[in-house]
This record gives sequence, structure tokens and C-alpha cells, in this order.
Amino acid sequence: MPKDRSNAVAEMIRKLRAKLGLTQEQFAAKVGVTWSTVNRWENGRGKPSPLALSRIEELLGGNLGEQ
Repeated sequence: MPKDRSNAVAEMIRKLRAKLGLTQEQFAAKVGVTWSTVNRWENGRGKPSPLALSRIEELLGGNLGEQ
């Protein structure tokens, strides 16, 4: 994935988690991953799987594209 895109995903996840008022551990539990996975996403060292993206979208009430 190009660096700009991974940074955009990382920033989106970080902002979403902050908006929801959740720690990385709490966000991870809601998405069904480990806190270290969320940490990798936020630091641009990984990206969410399609299943994780689906769960994140559920947290937003189905409006991931609007974030």
C-alpha cells in the first residue's frame, strides 16, 4: 500500500477511536482484534482486514465512507 494511503487509514482509525472515547484496548475488543493490532494500524505498520473494516463500519452505524 502506498505510504500516503496507509497514513490516511492510520489517521482515520486514530480519529475514530478518539471520537468514540476508547483506548486502543477497548477499540480492539469492539472490533475483535488485539490492542497490538490496533496499535499497528495507527502507526501505519498494518491495515485492517475486510472483516475488521466491516466491524469498524458497524461501530460507525454503517457510514465509514463519510468519516
